[in-house]
Amino acid sequence: MSYFSGFSSGFGLAAALIVAIGAQNMFVLRQGLRREHVAPVVLFCAAADLMLVAAGVAGSGTVLRTMPRLALVLTLGGAAFLLWYGMGALRRAVTPGTLVAETAGGTSPLGAILMRAAAFTFLNPHVYLDTVMLMGAVGGALPGGARPAFVAGAGTASAVWFTALGFGARILRPVFARPVAWRILDGLVAAVMLVLACLLLARALGPLA
Repeated sequence: MSYFSGFSSGFGLAAALIVAIGAQNMFVLRQGLRREHVAPVVLFCAAADLMLVAAGVAGSGTVLRTMPRLALVLTLGGAAFLLWYGMGALRRAVTPGTLVAETAGGTSPLGAILMRAAAFTFLNPHVYLDTVMLMGAVGGALPGGARPAFVAGAGTASAVWFTALGFGARILRPVFARPVAWRILDGLVAAVMLVLACLLLARALGPLA
């Protein structure tokens, strides 16, 4: 299998999995609209995806399948974080006074923003299903020489996507010059986060019912 074939396989599969409305993508989009630490957030998310895919191809996906308790902890932790963040977005959407800081260019500390990015990335059980287990299984089945190309292709897809999402968001800035647009976005963010949290809780508690 050629380097190009391995690279294109990794790029195509990663692109198909990552381009979807999810908690991490909504967070990157929101940071892009606020122009707040966009480059570090994009770099962190792309690097995290690359690391997870590489770990999956190296065999970590097989290890995770044998640790159901770890999966449960990740699911409950992810649900709790999404509930907390979703309720915050809902509060911003329904309370006009909270929009002052959003439209005035206020900046949160970089450390706090990266902690949120880490939570959206590593507390999401789906990231382990997609990047570690699924992509790890596909990449791990390739000949040894094609595996680095597969990982490189997946990492490139993530970098392209998060860069486009974070820095491309500025195209929408004229729309978000109006406070009502921020309220609509925060309402959408709240809906996505809360729905995902409920789905995670249902998955975690389903076997216990």
